Amino acid sequence: MSSLKVAIIDDEPLARLRIKSLLAQASVANEVVAEFGESVNGLAWLQEQDKTGTSPDMLLLDIQMPGLDGMVLAARLRELHQPPVVAFVTAHAEHALRAFDLAAADYLTKPVRLERLNATLDRVLKLKAARAPEPASEASEGEVFIVQDRGRLERIALSQILYFKAEQKYVTLRTAEHSHVLADSLTELEGRVGERFIRVHRNALVSRQAMKALERRADDAEGGETWAVQVTPTMEWLSVSRRQVTAVREAMAAQG
Repeated sequence: MSSLKVAIIDDEPLARLRIKSLLAQASVANEVVAEFGESVNGLAWLQEQDKTGTSPDMLLLDIQMPGLDGMVLAARLRELHQPPVVAFVTAHAEHALRAFDLAAADYLTKPVRLERLNATLDRVLKLKAARAPEPASEASEGEVFIVQDRGRLERIALSQILYFKAEQKYVTLRTAEHSHVLADSLTELEGRVGERFIRVHRNALVSRQAMKALERRADDAEGGETWAVQVTPTMEWLSVSRRQVTAVREAMAAQG
């Protein structure tokens, strides 16, 4: 039977002790390979393991800690070549949406129950089995955004997103079929989506693959012409700032 290598980062000694006790009783075979009472040393250890190809399969991570909090640490893990699967363990439920937006496998609230931990371990074990060596550009296809829609959480593959557009205090996430409203800032989103998207205007990030045409178009608001990029398959036109025209043109040429 396959076994999971597990690391724990939690600033509460009793919480770490309880997690280790539950792991010892778990139905999925596992080994605790490291534990840390603060996040900075924990992150440094994970970075070193990544360099040597010995990263743990799973990280059980607290959120509210001195130094780097768990959310910041989880975001930093995206820089690793083979990051562990993250499951947050916290006494605070209000961070759940943000946790899943960071592609966490699960969100466990303290005190953790054995049956919930078993379910999480089983999920991580299946993720481990499904992982196969592939180029980073292909592996990133699995990245998702989590949005809240009518009281439920919905996972949206990054590859399905056409653009993010800032409108007043919110950002609209647009796919071919739906629009969703996010509370995140466009600047924060730009840092998370990476090179797959390009800033075409101060209020818009567009998927490089979704850009179909770039041309000058009449601007009714300004009473003149402005550059705009057409997004497929919705065929919408989004404004392109003058300073970004060259970058957008080069990005489209690179896409072929």
